Amino acid sequence: MMGSLLLCSVELVSLLPQLSDVHVVSVEVSDAVVAVYARTRSGEPAGCTGCGRLSEWCHSRYARRLADVTLAGRPLRIDLSVRRLYCENTTCPKVTFTEQVPGLTVRYQRRTSRLQSLVEDVGVVLAGRGGSRMLRILGIKLSRVALLSQLMRVPLPPLVTPQVLGVDDFALDGGTYGTLLVDATTRLPLTLWEGRDAKQLGRWLREHPGIDIVCRDGSLTYRQGITAGAPEAVQVSDRFHLWQGLSRRVQDIASAHRGCLPAALPTVSEDDHPPVEETTQNAAADSRAGRHAQSLFEAIQALTCTGRSHSSVARELGLDRRTVRKYARARTWQEVMRRPPRKPSMLDPTLTTCGNVGTTDSTVRRSCTKNCRPRDTSATTSA
Repeated sequence: MMGSLLLCSVELVSLLPQLSDVHVVSVEVSDAVVAVYARTRSGEPAGCTGCGRLSEWCHSRYARRLADVTLAGRPLRIDLSVRRLYCENTTCPKVTFTEQVPGLTVRYQRRTSRLQSLVEDVGVVLAGRGGSRMLRILGIKLSRVALLSQLMRVPLPPLVTPQVLGVDDFALDGGTYGTLLVDATTRLPLTLWEGRDAKQLGRWLREHPGIDIVCRDGSLTYRQGITAGAPEAVQVSDRFHLWQGLSRRVQDIASAHRGCLPAALPTVSEDDHPPVEETTQNAAADSRAGRHAQSLFEAIQALTCTGRSHSSVARELGLDRRTVRKYARARTWQEVMRRPPRKPSMLDPTLTTCGNVGTTDSTVRRSCTKNCRPRDTSATTSA
């Protein structure tokens, strides 16, 4: 249902302050949109967009349709009638120009200044896809491509020379490297360029004096550029490159003295515990699968050592020829084990209750798990 709603100027300005410099004709409120019909005031001079000279000589009027931020959950549309004026400056290249309302209209823009600012802020924080979803929640329909296009038009903030500058390189495609300058205090990037050139870095430092400390890696190129562009700046290494240099130095020392490391190991006494591998092998030998693999390995090895073929051994033992070949090629019976021995588990207390600790039978484990589950008594109760 659409109705016409007339508001007084005081209430409308307090609700929509961007309309304070225009004359509101009417407001239509519907379930889909809130439409505001307004027009600029006649008789007021406007500045030329070419030379800036004020003019009141009206050529004609035309309507501009502007989208604004939502109002009470509904999209807000402003149909604004603006004047096209003559420029009275004879030397100006523009013959006519369209007046602009400060805080409301922008040249070649179909959004108000407030909506455009909101779109840019969301684009900076959430970028394309996430920003488009957030704007959809706010009642503004804008695709991710359009949002990225608006983000690319946002002018960069003015460059402020930092006191602590970070210089590092980054890899591009095809083995090409670039240089990145970062404000070490705010952790925001300042500029970047392709290549690792000392002359370009020195030129940038001379154009931006006032840097006290420069964080860099161990590159000789960057050291030459910083020395040439900012000789009074203190050159330090950041935390990442300090750890990287330390780890590389330790690795080089360990590699150079690799032959001395075994002599530095402590001697093993008889009272020490057996190694982990020996304990694991003993556990595998005590299991049912381990005993079966060991006996089968000994039988196949004894027959194949006499010169018999794999096929004859397979027929005598009732095994597949591939199984015989696998056991014959193995050096120890541990190599043919299908699964490693069971390791200690956090479920051992539960298995102790069931009396199945250390078992390898999956049927017993499934039955134990089934018995430990709480039974559903709803069916019995209902019956």
